[in-house]
Amino acid sequence: MFHRSALLLLPVFCNIISNSSAASPASRKCEDSLATPLPYSSFTSSSLYSRGNGAGYAKLTRKQGSGGWSPLDTDRYPWLQVDLGSKKQVLAIATQGCYSSSDWTTKYRLLYSDTQKNWRPYLQDGNFWTFEGNVNSEGVVRHELQYAILARYIRFIPVDWSREGRIGVRLELYGCSYWADVISFDGHGVISYRFRSKKLKIVKDVISLKFRTTAGNGVLLHGEGQQGDYISLELHRARLLLSINLGSNQNGSIQGHTAVTSGSLLDDDHWHSVVIERYRRNVNFTLDHHTQQFRTNGEFDHLDLDYEISFGGLPVSVKPTSGGKENFVGCMEGITYNGENITSLVRRKKVDTTSFRNLTFSCAESNTSPVFFNSTSFLRLPGQTDSDTLSVSLSFRTWNPNGLLMFTALADGWVELGLTEGKITVYMNVTQKKNTRIDISSSSGLNDGQWHSVHLNALENYAMLTVDGDEASTVRTAIPIQIQTGGTYYFGGYFLQTNTRSHQRSFQGCMQMIHIDDHLVDLKAVEQGLIGTFENVSLDMCAIIDRCVPNHCEHNGHCSQTWDAFTCNCSGTGYTGATCHTSLYQQSCEEYKHQGKSSASYWIDPDGSGSINPFRVHCDMTGKIFNLYLNHDVCVQKCLSSSTLSSCLLRPPDGVPFTWWLGRANEKHSYWGGSGPGIQKCACGIEHNCTDPKHYCNCDADLRAWKEDSGLLVYKDHLPVSQVVVGDTSRAGSEAKLTVGPLRCRGDSNFWNAASFTSPASYLHYPSLRDETSTDVSFYFKTSSTHGVFLEILGSTSFLHIELRAGSVVLFSFGIGTEKMELSVRSPVPLNDDQWHRVEAEKNIKEAVLQLNGQHRMVRPTTLQGHAKPELYSDLSVGASSGQRGFLGCMRALKINGVTFDLEERAKGTPGVNPGCQGHCNSYRMHCRNGGKCVEQYNGYSCDCSLTAYDGPFCTDDVGGYFETGTLVRYDLLPEGGPFALKDVKSLSGVGVSSEANLTQEELVFSFSTYSAPSILVYISSRTQDYLAVVVRHNGTLQIRYSLGGLTEPYTIDVDHRNMANGQPHFVNITRNLREIRLQLDHYPVSTYMLPEASDTQFTLVKSIFLGKVFETGQIDPILIERYNTPGFMGCLSRVQFNSVAPLKAALRSNIAAPVSTHGILVPSNCGASPLTISPMASAKDPWHIEGAGAVFNLNEDKFSGDGVDRNSAVIGGIISVVIFSVLCIMVFVIRHMFRHKGSYHTNEAKGADSADSADAAIIVNDPAFTETIDESKKEWFI
Repeated sequence: MFHRSALLLLPVFCNIISNSSAASPASRKCEDSLATPLPYSSFTSSSLYSRGNGAGYAKLTRKQGSGGWSPLDTDRYPWLQVDLGSKKQVLAIATQGCYSSSDWTTKYRLLYSDTQKNWRPYLQDGNFWTFEGNVNSEGVVRHELQYAILARYIRFIPVDWSREGRIGVRLELYGCSYWADVISFDGHGVISYRFRSKKLKIVKDVISLKFRTTAGNGVLLHGEGQQGDYISLELHRARLLLSINLGSNQNGSIQGHTAVTSGSLLDDDHWHSVVIERYRRNVNFTLDHHTQQFRTNGEFDHLDLDYEISFGGLPVSVKPTSGGKENFVGCMEGITYNGENITSLVRRKKVDTTSFRNLTFSCAESNTSPVFFNSTSFLRLPGQTDSDTLSVSLSFRTWNPNGLLMFTALADGWVELGLTEGKITVYMNVTQKKNTRIDISSSSGLNDGQWHSVHLNALENYAMLTVDGDEASTVRTAIPIQIQTGGTYYFGGYFLQTNTRSHQRSFQGCMQMIHIDDHLVDLKAVEQGLIGTFENVSLDMCAIIDRCVPNHCEHNGHCSQTWDAFTCNCSGTGYTGATCHTSLYQQSCEEYKHQGKSSASYWIDPDGSGSINPFRVHCDMTGKIFNLYLNHDVCVQKCLSSSTLSSCLLRPPDGVPFTWWLGRANEKHSYWGGSGPGIQKCACGIEHNCTDPKHYCNCDADLRAWKEDSGLLVYKDHLPVSQVVVGDTSRAGSEAKLTVGPLRCRGDSNFWNAASFTSPASYLHYPSLRDETSTDVSFYFKTSSTHGVFLEILGSTSFLHIELRAGSVVLFSFGIGTEKMELSVRSPVPLNDDQWHRVEAEKNIKEAVLQLNGQHRMVRPTTLQGHAKPELYSDLSVGASSGQRGFLGCMRALKINGVTFDLEERAKGTPGVNPGCQGHCNSYRMHCRNGGKCVEQYNGYSCDCSLTAYDGPFCTDDVGGYFETGTLVRYDLLPEGGPFALKDVKSLSGVGVSSEANLTQEELVFSFSTYSAPSILVYISSRTQDYLAVVVRHNGTLQIRYSLGGLTEPYTIDVDHRNMANGQPHFVNITRNLREIRLQLDHYPVSTYMLPEASDTQFTLVKSIFLGKVFETGQIDPILIERYNTPGFMGCLSRVQFNSVAPLKAALRSNIAAPVSTHGILVPSNCGASPLTISPMASAKDPWHIEGAGAVFNLNEDKFSGDGVDRNSAVIGGIISVVIFSVLCIMVFVIRHMFRHKGSYHTNEAKGADSADSADAAIIVNDPAFTETIDESKKEWFI
């Protein structure tokens, strides 16, 4: 399930066994005991604690002497050395303490060498590896080496030891004999291996060799053909450069040149192993256990070479075009080419070696002896005293831009040679008054890890400084007086911690070829204590490490380094983090949408931290989401069309097509729009309607007329189209036009891919999860449980673990062996609140990061040994598989290293895990009405109605109250202390209320029913004279009054075409945006009004909301007080909401803390306030419609006239009807009066159809089911 797009070679290379891997089958047979058979004299050491603790007694399980080696307690640099007699292959080491003692070594390091000079430390994860040793004297601790050591001499360096005793060790080395033919190259000799046939057309190559050199440049192998094919391996600035070209075409549309670099600091005089494996265009390039996999450019698979391939330089035949490349100087061994042992052929004189002046089969020792300085090192050496000439030269290499190289005191002053910001600087103080500074700069910087030489010469009255032997750059400067040397020279600078005369930092790096007074310093004599002294200096070793090789900065991040650490510059990559691993962008438009983003252009990264680079797309958030995301639940479609004139497209049908396009994986596809993979046809070929039935594309008819082939590419795994290659272009008169349309995708099922865990013992298992050096994990979860394990990744020696603790803490832990790291983030709010929360965790070679909900974050540096070399495969368990309490709840969008795991599919058939997430708001949020918020819960969902004017499980229950005369509700939006209720929360219509209480847009929604007129329904005041009021006038009509300043009189909206004080429920929605006011009454169309240009648009310092009556201090519109405020509103109000504030609900709900007060009697009631259920009438019949309000109905009186008898009968009948009607009215009045209660209770009994203003109102008034409490289903229908 979990995979990363990577280059995988075909099985032809599966049988290739690398002798540098201790875990390979061949290596397991290499198990000889190498130390035990050796004589006593093969063991030497820095010192002996006693004769019984001699180095020769340091053999595993032996009890001779005092039972092991121990150095003197005063030995500051102890070491134990084993001479294996000849070069051996060492794969493992085992240690014990001294027999029956308190002496053992708890930590140690290893050095190895062929010559007892130029020692090399054993490295792992790019650092000096520290092995865990013993905890007692008898236990044996064995370590398998990550790669084989090829050396004759092994040095054991104790780092820490027993607190109960001293250093003690017995050891054994495991491995086997090693032999290989060695050839020495002097820079002139070249091995030419000639092929049996003049030309080779090769589809598969395997080339291997080992080399050792002190030169930074030189050709290791070279082969080429007359058609332009070539393969070359060379050293360039101490790095390996592999160049391959399998062929380019003549017109240049196909460029086959491919160049890859690997390694650095390869001029260190140590052996380095190279293996090149090629099958067609797939190449494995391995240098010292690090493999790069790449694919050559172009379209050709064969390497065509002519005559020969050379090793050690270029053949004479190609030298004129070589560009002055140098031949290799150093040693090679184990040269093989496609199964031929070249070094063996040289020894047997089967190949041409005539270019060698003196062919030797041994590797001469280097004359240089490096010195390694750390931050606490210095080397003190003697020189001439009272000399008028100062001459110092040395070579150095370092990564640090600053450091002191040399310091010497003069008879009167001092001289300091240092590195400042990558430049050589010389500071000379020859008197107390005059100073002379010399600055020399290098265009590339001298802290690049390369060897650089510097020579300082001062004599008579001038000084000269030369860098890298470039005499042209030598700088001369005058010296005020003649110098006089002091005779002591310090190198490295640490001694200056007590010397305030210099501000230079200590030098960290390597030096060699140190000359004082033109004499080479004998470092062997220094090591033996014969001359000079040193502190924390490692002689005969340069332990410089290139921390940028391999480059741990992902996605083309730029790596820079100092001696101790590397830094990644991720600028312009689209990624961030310590190793540029984490994408800055979301993976789809869907994720941006759920962050609240609007339609716009965004960068997306389809595979997160994967290999696909981010790209910019337009996200349409208004409807279906279209973007360029590649893992959608709907097929990707891309339009591809071609128009040609006398030019073919895919013809011939059975041959190589003239035109093709490259897709996502840079693979060639020859099907066209409207067709499918593997079908070399266009749309007309599928539909059998091409211009020429013999061909499968219209363009292949090859006519002197424009023809077109177009269609959609719908196979999303091949998209997007990255390149179109046109072939039929050489014929005169042929033309072609190609169009590639936009890529469109819809949806992101991965974002909602979820599973529900219903049992603490349930989990989803994913085997064979491929480990990476950097690992990132992200997912969403919701739960009601306080603890549980989210996921575990378990390997044989490593683990990664994420869990929830105590309901508010997320713990991220990982480890290797016995070491582990933990990070935890505590949330300020509970995480078991059945809401979605996001967890993001990452570990890389530099740091570990844990982030919760995109806000709370913890970062720790990664300090574990071994984390840079992950295991090949591990097992992933979503939930807990190791007996711990697993996660209970829902999890979705689980991604590891940018790959989304299909939780829903794996959950099918897994006990205790269900696909999807029950109570998913994405599916059920439509049931939360009236602006209610859907709240995720483990076994369902709920609706949060706190920001609405409704109650109930779906926010559909009206919250209203019956107001007796004089009753009022006051809600203070801006009390004396400052803003309280106006928060930046979106209301039903999305209109927010700013915390400054100055509004340019607002929404007021409420329902009411009353017989009371005149009265004030809602009044919203301010600290200024601004206000908004909704009143019922004397005639029962509605009036909205806006006063925002700028006008002498308030702006009024009169709805004077019907009586609103008719006891019926009415719904009002008033929405303002700047000058535009939109008014909706009940279910009738919205009316729009505009404030005059003179009116302000800001409702300033909104203060209070009054319902039913106004009781306010300050200046109030006298018309409101005089005409509408007395005696006050009597009736029902419900659903009152001003933006995000529901004042009436706050007054009626004692559990809501709000600045609300009530005066008078207020009784909860829904007031029958639901709007009309009858569909709106046409405007011609609508009594609310202004044009219809004054309509005159003409009655034809002739229809009612007749003879006199009929008229009299009608009169008598009319009188009887009036009497009966009068009696009935009196009876109704008496009964109503008898059953009316005098308190606060008031029924909403139907008042009769006669008072109705329209037919639809009459139907509702006479409906006996229209009672105070409305059926739930009806209210949902109304809403």
